[in-house]
Amino acid sequence: MSKNYEYIVSGCLCGEKVRYDGKTKTIDKIKKLVTEGKAITVCPEVLGGLPVPRHPCEIQNNKVINTLEEDKTSNFKIGAGKTLELCKKHKIKKAILKDKSPSCGTNYIYDGTFTNKLIKGQGITTKLLQENGIEVISDEEY
Repeated sequence: MSKNYEYIVSGCLCGEKVRYDGKTKTIDKIKKLVTEGKAITVCPEVLGGLPVPRHPCEIQNNKVINTLEEDKTSNFKIGAGKTLELCKKHKIKKAILKDKSPSCGTNYIYDGTFTNKLIKGQGITTKLLQENGIEVISDEEY
C-alpha cells in the first residue's frame, strides 16, 4: 500500500546531490517535509537518464539544449513523465520545485543563451504537472 504524501519535491532542495553541478540547494523547511513523511523527492533530470554532474541545459525554441549544443529534450520529457507517474501513484496534487531549472522552473527559466538571463516561463516537468492538474509551487514561493 502506498503512503499518503502531500507533496513531491525537487531532490536538490532536500540535500540530494542531483543538480547539474553535483551540488544542492537545500532549504531546511522543504527538507523537513520529507523527514516528516509528508513529501517524496524527485529529480526529473536524473529520472530521465542524465548523469550527475552534467552539462548545463537551457530551453531554446522548445528544445532542451546543453552547453555542447546536444539536444537533451527526450531525457527531460522522460523524466517529466516519470515524475507525473509518481504523482499519480501516490495521489500527490502539489509539487514544490526548483525555480529557474529547465525541468522544474515554475515562474522563471533561463533564456537559452547561457548568459544567466532569466525570462518568465516553466520547465518541462512543471508544464506537464500543471497540465495534469498538479499545483506547482516554486522553492522561492514556499
